[in-house]
Amino acid sequence: MDPDTMRGDGGDIYWRRRMSVLVAVLVVVAVVAWACSSGGSGPERSSSAQSSPSASTSAQPTPAADPLLAGLRTLAMGTASPSPTPTPKAAPSERPRKPGEPCQEKDLVLSLQGGKEQIFAAGSRPTFLVTLVNTGSVMCKADIGPRAMEVRITSGADRIWSTADCVSGAGTEVAELQRGVPYVRSLEWDRRRSSADCRSASSTALPGTYVAVARMGKMRTEKGVFHLR
Repeated sequence: MDPDTMRGDGGDIYWRRRMSVLVAVLVVVAVVAWACSSGGSGPERSSSAQSSPSASTSAQPTPAADPLLAGLRTLAMGTASPSPTPTPKAAPSERPRKPGEPCQEKDLVLSLQGGKEQIFAAGSRPTFLVTLVNTGSVMCKADIGPRAMEVRITSGADRIWSTADCVSGAGTEVAELQRGVPYVRSLEWDRRRSSADCRSASSTALPGTYVAVARMGKMRTEKGVFHLR
């Protein structure tokens, strides 16, 4: 084109048209760029990234059990030697008691009456009742002699008198104790001291407070406290 033809009004129109086309192209490019940027990193992506971890975790599928690992685990459990389980031992049953066998202490009840908080005037003699009861299922035999079934009187740490002192003969007396039938023995104390070495001369107990107890094997009765004037 002749450069002269671009001068004047015709040249201005030509350049105005070229500038309009260029601006239109730039506007289209800007719109496309904005659309791409909005779809790739807009607020929607930000909101999805801020979703709770629990939701994303729960959405993950649970992996199925590996059949190979399950088979190996079953094989290992089958070949491993199990720990021995202790066999509970049955409680031994008690042999039925036969009539006439020696009494067992767990079946006997020993008690002492008399002397509790009593005051004996000068010259009066304290008396005691010793009772033995068989609570077993059958009749049994027990030694009720003065050594086996002893009554002892003390005053503090002082041993005053005992039925086991100076016993003549064997000192044993076996009795048949029927179930539930009490055996009762009455004793009288002459207020004189006794000793295991059986001294011929024995002194009279002084006025004061005394304690009487019946003893048989490991059994002990309650203390009977009494006073002498």
